[in-house]
Amino acid sequence: MRAGDEAKLMEIFSDPTVAKWWGDPNKAVVDTMSAEEGESHFLIEHDGQTIGMIQAYEESDSMYRHAGIDISIRSEWQGQGLGPDAIRTLARYLINELGHHRLTIDPAAHNTNAIKAYERVGFKTVGVMRNYERGPDGEWHDGLLMDMLAEELRD
Repeated sequence: MRAGDEAKLMEIFSDPTVAKWWGDPNKAVVDTMSAEEGESHFLIEHDGQTIGMIQAYEESDSMYRHAGIDISIRSEWQGQGLGPDAIRTLARYLINELGHHRLTIDPAAHNTNAIKAYERVGFKTVGVMRNYERGPDGEWHDGLLMDMLAEELRD
């Protein structure tokens, strides 16, 4: 992600199927553009178009070292295998280049499309985190904690 990508991010986060999970598009753009230490954000492109965003964060404490992933794909490109491909690509980088042995992801427990995509890459359910996040509707929703060990990454 670099300065000037704000308009592309606004297009992603304004998509109703993305905003449903990420909330206020303006806030999502600001949060994404102001990455903290240990965070990386990338645009996902396909056929010359920006179709989504994927991010990673790294826990650097040596006792708990791992990385986490989050992703959003615009509605026109959902269900075509592009999300799992982007997740797989970033997972390979985090495992092979940065040496992470474990990755996590934490979708809303009722986001079945995302959960299926994560399972295709090799993520497994660890458990339900009750009342984990406040959704854009103002209500608390459960989150699903999923993880994947390096050797579980599927091609």
